[in-house]
Amino acid sequence: NMNFPKFTIIIPIFNEKKNIVKLLKSINSKVKKLKFEIFIIDDDSTDGSQEVISNYIKNKDNIFLVKRSKKPRDLSLSCIEGFKKSKKKFILVMDGDGQHNPKYINSMVRIINKYDLDIVVGSRELFSKKAQGLNFFRKISSKILILFINFLFGKKTNDPMSGFFMFKKEIFLKNKNKLYSKGYKILFDLITTNLKLKIKDIEINFLKRDKGYSKMNLKILLILFFQILSKVF
Repeated sequence: NMNFPKFTIIIPIFNEKKNIVKLLKSINSKVKKLKFEIFIIDDDSTDGSQEVISNYIKNKDNIFLVKRSKKPRDLSLSCIEGFKKSKKKFILVMDGDGQHNPKYINSMVRIINKYDLDIVVGSRELFSKKAQGLNFFRKISSKILILFINFLFGKKTNDPMSGFFMFKKEIFLKNKNKLYSKGYKILFDLITTNLKLKIKDIEINFLKRDKGYSKMNLKILLILFFQILSKVF
């Protein structure tokens, strides 16, 4: 792992003032012997997140804040902006709410390197009892959508809607014109642009949100539904 090339961590956020600094400290303490840079893509937060981040990264030379002000707010568009900023061979995406434990990053690097993968997915294992970080609505809706996606496109991963994954940047560069490019499930978008990708899962314990609130709602589910339909047709 010490010889693994420097990679980019993309963290899209909206109103995560109470969680983001704790997450950044956790990444630095748990990701050992690896070289990385972090791009925090702030989707025009209104809670003071940008000020908190700016103060924290003043003396950090590997963490960068990207202020996104274009409307509409959109997680996939935030991720894509981060992908364009990265100059590294590998990119890792994770949420800024603390539900993705940075300790798994070390294993993701090891696995993507060992098996020469295109993508390694932090799978929430939603069909077991381990996905304790999801409320009932999110767990049921996620299960139904995963079954639907796997039926339509074939099973490529246990969790095609995960927000915690690592991939080769060339996947984005080669397929960017095929992306739906909006919504909240950029992994699903990447996977379904090219069905010949080498993908493996790593089982993760999806943590409960400590502070703030989930952005998942009926509107986002409808966006995802239309995204699936656009991929089919």
